[in-house]
Amino acid sequence: MVDPTGLVICAAVLVAAAVFGAVRTARDGRLRVRSADAGLRLTSAELGQRVGERATLVQFSTTYCSSCDAARRLLGGLAATTAGVTHVEVDAEARPDLVARLGLLRSPTVLVLDRDGRIVRRASGPQRRAEILAGIEAATVSETAGAPSRG
Repeated sequence: MVDPTGLVICAAVLVAAAVFGAVRTARDGRLRVRSADAGLRLTSAELGQRVGERATLVQFSTTYCSSCDAARRLLGGLAATTAGVTHVEVDAEARPDLVARLGLLRSPTVLVLDRDGRIVRRASGPQRRAEILAGIEAATVSETAGAPSRG
């Protein structure tokens, strides 16, 4: 008689890996609101440039990130063609203080900030144009929904 335990374990590992891959692929690039981001704000000093008048797209990248170039082109293009939107790229390896404070686990991670620097959305992995546009809209809505202005 052959003991099927090894085959069962192998099959379970393969199924778990497939489920993990499917979930991760579905979540990549999806902007979401995290309760941990409530109240978190990034300043112009921390970013090394002014936040946008409407929104700021902050991209955390690393040297060996395979999706960072595509994210840079997408975010830079949107910022260049959308009034009041700024794109800032931060080298995550050079800013471990921000990485730790913001709880970043992957690159690229994109944060959408409102005009006051508050985080309104975040996404990790390859970015999606429609998601980023929705994030810009959310940043604009947050500023008109009674949020205090920079003054």
